[in-house]
Amino acid sequence: MKGFICCVLTLFCFSCATVKTLDPPLNHVEIAYKGKESYCKNIPRIYSGISYNACLFYGEPSSEKNIDAINNVPIVLIDSAFSIITDTVVLPYTIITQVNKGDIRVN
Repeated sequence: MKGFICCVLTLFCFSCATVKTLDPPLNHVEIAYKGKESYCKNIPRIYSGISYNACLFYGEPSSEKNIDAINNVPIVLIDSAFSIITDTVVLPYTIITQVNKGDIRVN
């Protein structure tokens, strides 16, 4: 059981998008990448980490060619892989909060 808890806590540390959207203050989250705003107006709570990362790509175009990456793999893609797992682990919680609170607003 201790190993399972350690694995879950490790996933939470790596999946930053899921942690940001799990229970945002005032049902609001800000999505921007390198100062460019996202066109998303809201995201669902169910698989919110993946939705958050998708909204990072759906925004104002950037003239910069420089993307944050590790070994030529964009950090957003690495975070998305961990977010899929973490979003699935917290699915029972996010289903209940989606029904009770609705979507998360994006500004």
